[in-house]
Amino acid sequence: MILYEYPLNESIRTMLRLEHLFERLTVLADREPAIDHHFAIATIFEIMDVASRADLKSDLLKDLERHKTQLAQYRGNPSISEAALDQVILRIDEAFASLNHLPGKAGHALTTNEWLMGIRSRISIPGGTCEFDLPGYYAWQHESVAHRKADLQRWMATLLPLADALKVLMALLRESGSPHMVFAAAGQYQQSLPSGRSFSLMRVRLEESAGLVPEISGHRLMASIRLMRQDGEGRLRPSGDDVSFELTLC
Repeated sequence: MILYEYPLNESIRTMLRLEHLFERLTVLADREPAIDHHFAIATIFEIMDVASRADLKSDLLKDLERHKTQLAQYRGNPSISEAALDQVILRIDEAFASLNHLPGKAGHALTTNEWLMGIRSRISIPGGTCEFDLPGYYAWQHESVAHRKADLQRWMATLLPLADALKVLMALLRESGSPHMVFAAAGQYQQSLPSGRSFSLMRVRLEESAGLVPEISGHRLMASIRLMRQDGEGRLRPSGDDVSFELTLC
């Protein structure tokens, strides 16, 4: 099964992009080749760019506080496990405290590192990090794996409060939806969204063997999915097949 996620507002769009970058960073930093560590550093800069929005941190803190308030209303409900509820609220409290104590924007502490900022200024230039452009960086790539990993972990630590907050919020959002099977006649599916409820994320799960790619669009009133198939040159063409797939609105 292949899972596709589509954001229904700009806030979730940013959070999904950051989540994608943090997942990539974790994989790259754990590897040993210097080329992987180069792209790990490039990913750190991408995270800093996406997280540079002035109100991102305050928005995440508000979302964490809102979820805590909503969950606290379930206390005393006999159908809710108090132990499980306390565990979720504790995760929210820890993520809130960690992010709240982070000075400035995510990665702000790294902007005082002249060596890193020198790499950042040239990494977007094609071939701009060659040995003759940044000999110090070239030398760093020849350091031991342990040395490079220690540096990466130190730089990543300045971003972890943001990563933890995103992990908690996205888990809560995804758990709020209930998956159900829907039918796309001739590869087309549309659904009017219930009034009075706001959705933030659409999740589409397709059988990998079907070879289909969803073209998703949506807003607060309507969700639309058109199933496509790639031709020999990779271009997407309407499928036209009758297909059932799993849809979740969160």
